[in-house]
Amino acid sequence: MTIALALSMVVGTVLIYALMAIVYKRYRLPFLMPALTGTAAIVILLLLLHIPYSTYMVGGQWINELLGPAVVALAYPLYKQREQLLRNWIPIVGGSLAGVFAGMLSGMLLALMLGFSRAFILSVVPKSVTTPVAIQIVNHLGGDSSLTSVFVMIAGFTGAVVGLSILKWFRIHHVIGSGIALGSASHALGTAKALEIGERASSLSSIAMTISAIVASVIAPLVVWLVFH
Repeated sequence: MTIALALSMVVGTVLIYALMAIVYKRYRLPFLMPALTGTAAIVILLLLLHIPYSTYMVGGQWINELLGPAVVALAYPLYKQREQLLRNWIPIVGGSLAGVFAGMLSGMLLALMLGFSRAFILSVVPKSVTTPVAIQIVNHLGGDSSLTSVFVMIAGFTGAVVGLSILKWFRIHHVIGSGIALGSASHALGTAKALEIGERASSLSSIAMTISAIVASVIAPLVVWLVFH
């Protein structure tokens, strides 16, 4: 019974995502990105069918277990784009570092100004880093991984929905700048959006996302120390 329930949750999740991907390919509207609409559809279905979150996670945890291998798999896009990284390493590394610091400090300082608790502030630190890495970072910092997952989703969806418009408003048209901005600010969802600019922008975004994850893992404790001291 448990296995059947778990399979139904996993299959249902995949089918909903596939359906939303078809809708997105048909209309190409930013707010119809399958990760966003698929998430909303699952939440609505769980509410309408009165299915508890714990029941959904009987199968959802199978997907969650893939986060571990996903961390290791981040090495692959970095290796694949090694030549591009070597050719443009100064703007790529510099832009990624700036993105990491900006992402961490902006969230922490805003939370501080609004008077949120220390646990809340710590949870927002890795919001611009891909989910599996962000969860590992916040677990070491002592924050709430559930909150962090929400913040990561918000950062990703924001970049995916309005990222290209923001780049246009600030007249950032260079492929390197666009790719690094989307990858360092909105991780995987930003990288997916960068593909709409072109394959090179998506590759650069993937590099920035990976570098950001590595750098964030190292400097997060330092940034927290600087803010609270």
